This record gives sequence, structure tokens and C-alpha cells, in this order.
Amino acid sequence: MIELLPSRIPALARWFPGGAPGVAALPEHVIATGSGRWWADRAADPRAVAVSSGDHVLLRGDPGALAPDALARFAGSYVEAPARFLPALGGVFPRVDPWERMVYVHQAPAMPARPAPGITVRRLTPKDAPAVVALGPGAAWIHKTWGGPDQLATSGLCWGAFHRGRALSLACTYFLGSRYEDVAALADPGHRRQHLALACVTALCEDIAARGRSASWTCSRDNRPSRLLAWSAGFRLTREYVHYATGPARGLAFPGAAAA
Repeated sequence: MIELLPSRIPALARWFPGGAPGVAALPEHVIATGSGRWWADRAADPRAVAVSSGDHVLLRGDPGALAPDALARFAGSYVEAPARFLPALGGVFPRVDPWERMVYVHQAPAMPARPAPGITVRRLTPKDAPAVVALGPGAAWIHKTWGGPDQLATSGLCWGAFHRGRALSLACTYFLGSRYEDVAALADPGHRRQHLALACVTALCEDIAARGRSASWTCSRDNRPSRLLAWSAGFRLTREYVHYATGPARGLAFPGAAAA
């Protein structure tokens, strides 16, 4: 697939209906923030389209229009696509692992969260980027859909629990949609089970509601801690789907040119 320049993006929006929760908000996030990339089998009148942000990819269209190596660039990604794309994915990646996913929508009051004295829950500012970096490489996934810690800290869409300038937990809008904002959260391993993530998520959900949108939450079926946090924060299950984790490609090369 070839990467498309921004001038082509408005015509591609029709491939991905807006206003849906979860990863379905990814295309709107890329349009709104510019953090992501658009791909197609050809620049004019494409037959197959992809949009990516962070480690996530959405595929739509006709897989028969793709060259054998067209999907190789999506190695190490989480791909959400209709089942008709499975043969094409399997032809490029020796491993294509299905992951059952659950989408929740915020519908109920959150359980009370009472952080310990000395801990402040607040919106991040640009000055907090170093505190995000200090969470370490294991936390880098939370800012991938924003393009890095600086972009996340300046987005105005992330809340954190801080103690003496150190970030102990974060909750942010992971995918910014027109109707839903999909939420992600983490806590420093040494400060879990202290309701800090719950406090951050609750503050973020209130912020999302004030913007006139609804919060959604997406996690794996087997991620019990994430499911428990979602329930405690007032999220309720609305649908399930499957995405596919891709491993390394079979050594196929792919072009990197962008289409005008």
C-alpha cells in the first residue's frame, strides 16, 4: 500500500463512518490530531484503504486489490479488519493472533476514589512531558497515538495523579472521536491498588462529558484488571469484536513512497 498525503484524506473519511466508540474512533482521531497515517492500494479511486495510529490499524475495502506484500508494513500491529482480509494477512505474516476485545461505554456513576494525602489529580500541562517520560518505556504505549509524550502532555486530554512532581498514574483520551473519546489508563507498578487510575479516569470522564462527548473503553477479554477498572469507573459493555496481532512479516519488502 502507498501512504497518502493529507490532501487525499477528506475523500477517504467515507470509508470509516464516524461517531462510533472504541477503536472505530481511530480515523476521526487521525483527522483531528494529525497523529497517524493513511494508506491505499492506489492514490485515485482506491479499492482498499487503511488508517493507522500508534500500534493500531483499521483495514477496509477489497483485499483482492492488494499486492501480495501490501500489508507487510503493518508488522507488529493490532489490525481490525473484516474476516475477508484474513487470507491476505496470513499470506504476509506467519503469525496472525486473534484477540477478543470488549468495548465499554460510560453509563454509570464511578465508585469513589480517594487518593492518599499529598497526591494531586489534575490535567497535564506541557511542563509535565518529562514526568510522562519518567514512567519508563513500559508506559510508552499510552502516548503512541499522540506521537510522543510532548504531544500527549500538550493535548489537554490527559489527567494524572502526581506526588511531588512525579506522575504515578495517567488517564488520557487514546482515540479522539466526534462523539466518543476512547480512554486509556495506566498506573506506576509500585503504586497500583491505590485507586489512582480510578481517580484519573473519573476526572477524565467528567472532562469528556463537559466537552459534550461520551467516554468509551476498550480492552482484551482476558485483561481482568482493565475490565475491573472500567466497571469501577462506570463503564458498561456494549459490544465485542476481534482484532489481529501481527508478528514479523515474511521478509517481504514494501515501497515507502507517498502519493500526491
